Amino acid sequence: MLRKNAKIELLKRVPLFERCSKNELGQIAAVADELDLPAARNLTREGAAGWEFIVLVEGEADVVRKGRVVNELGPGDFVGEIALVRGGPRTATVRTRGPSRVLVLTASAFKSLMRDVPSIQDKILAALTARLPDE
Repeated sequence: MLRKNAKIELLKRVPLFERCSKNELGQIAAVADELDLPAARNLTREGAAGWEFIVLVEGEADVVRKGRVVNELGPGDFVGEIALVRGGPRTATVRTRGPSRVLVLTASAFKSLMRDVPSIQDKILAALTARLPDE
């Protein structure tokens, strides 16, 4: 299990949180759950509703759209932010290649952070806006 400081170190490398202060990162780390997952586990499923934001701590994952691998993820990469904020369906399936460790922020924890800590909200929204795909 990661200690709080290790979670903070990991979270500050995630582009979505790179503008956050150490205190803000500590608040995010406090609500992030750590999970160990097996190989071939879907982190997200294309078209499904999004209920969590996931940071890959250890391991690798494939991003699959319409049955085709379109990207590969490694430690520090994250998924789920677009569906969480938009409230729409997942844009891709993300599947672990081998055993993996992830940090998970549930939709309710993410929304609470956004509501209760306005300084985090502004920083995350600015980073998210840059990541939203054009329609």
